[in-house]
Amino acid sequence: MAQRAQLPQLELSLLLLVLLLGTAHEVHSLEVKKALSLRNFLWDQMTSTPNCFSQKSIHKNGATILEIVHQDHCSGKTVNWNQKLQKRLILDDARVRTLQHRIKNTNSSNIKDVAKTQLPLISGVHLQTLNYIVTMELGGRKMSVILDTGSDLTWVQCQPCRVCHNQQDPLFNPSSSPSYKSILCNSSTCQSLEYATGNLGVCGPTTPICNYYVSYGDGSYTRGDLGVEHLNLGATPVDNFVFGCGRNNKGLFGGASGLMGLGRSSLSMVSQTSNLFGGVFSYCLPSAEVAASGSLAFGGDFSVYKNSTPISYTAMIPNLQLPTFYFLNLTGISVGGAAIQSLSFGKAGILIDSGTVISRLPPSMYRALKEEFLKKFTGYPPAPGFSILDTCFNLSAYQEVEIPTIDMHFDGDAELKVDVDGIFYFAKTDASQVCLALASLTYEDEIGIIGNYQQKNQRVVYDTVGSKLGFAGETCSFV
Repeated sequence: MAQRAQLPQLELSLLLLVLLLGTAHEVHSLEVKKALSLRNFLWDQMTSTPNCFSQKSIHKNGATILEIVHQDHCSGKTVNWNQKLQKRLILDDARVRTLQHRIKNTNSSNIKDVAKTQLPLISGVHLQTLNYIVTMELGGRKMSVILDTGSDLTWVQCQPCRVCHNQQDPLFNPSSSPSYKSILCNSSTCQSLEYATGNLGVCGPTTPICNYYVSYGDGSYTRGDLGVEHLNLGATPVDNFVFGCGRNNKGLFGGASGLMGLGRSSLSMVSQTSNLFGGVFSYCLPSAEVAASGSLAFGGDFSVYKNSTPISYTAMIPNLQLPTFYFLNLTGISVGGAAIQSLSFGKAGILIDSGTVISRLPPSMYRALKEEFLKKFTGYPPAPGFSILDTCFNLSAYQEVEIPTIDMHFDGDAELKVDVDGIFYFAKTDASQVCLALASLTYEDEIGIIGNYQQKNQRVVYDTVGSKLGFAGETCSFV
């Protein structure tokens, strides 16, 4: 314990340093850096396990706001942080393999073609999952579920459960809810499962109840009954909500009760509430390293946002083979104000996903980014690579370092300015192994992914009706 008390605490502060290398009107001559202060980490201060399944909600200007928090602040005392930090990336790599597997399988198969609500959003670290957690009320019971824009069907674990992973909340019991109804296998809702999940709904062996099955490619799966229940998102009621009642679930879901699907099919949370919220939702994902909370907002009332910069929009790219995912056209990346060169820009859509942690880029694009970053981040001793991250430094001897900014550019002049929290991943608690928080895909033809690590402290707005997505800087705070 004496040694743990001496570990430095990480405190990230943002400072913009503009160096004019040429004339003032030459935009590409600007070098922009952020100051990263290296102080004491918070890792060793977790001595108890607070209740991080927030039930807070705010009703403001007709919007219901739910709080989001990160799991690190709910996990209690961690004996071996270095081991835990590595495990996170191993799990994240499994997530990426899952998405690539699903994309390839989908490409090779034939798939048929007012009020405002905000929910508290929290990190899922306390549930041993890298994803963010929101709390919803299903049939009068609070359920903590993973926020996932890469999935469509919302599901929770149900009694009786043949195979279930451990969760913090009690299992949902449909037999004790007077508002629960089963969906029959000959219904149009059951038939829509193929579009939403890639798998047909089928009849049970003894009953005509619609059975669903969702496979996540890496061995994770959920299967069970399709049902209808009364849902509350904060103070907003949703009648006849279709969801999966999971009887057999296994995989990387941690201690969450299930998953909230925010994709684009008719069974997603977004589509089922479109009459209430107009197909618009947004989130602000808090940092994992500081005691912060964020929010999940449904509806287009922007007055409830706390963004510090204007929202810049880019069009969602249609993909007829993968219509339920969110694709954008990435036209460029700037490192320290300098645009990198890659033939991959604008050639294929990049996926934005709340469930992936570290962003993945095509190999040629990642190499160009890495080369430019190393040009601007010089004089610091290197460190070995860490799991999927290959660009690492030993910063244990420094109180502060200046790191190049990273900006992603999209059609329509939209920009995602990566927050300082999203540029470096601290692999060691003494800052002896600090890595660039981006990674390369294995193959050039794989789909790039913008992960949640680079989305932190951003208001990300999804307008599914207008088919556009917006970014704005925002220090995530539920209050």
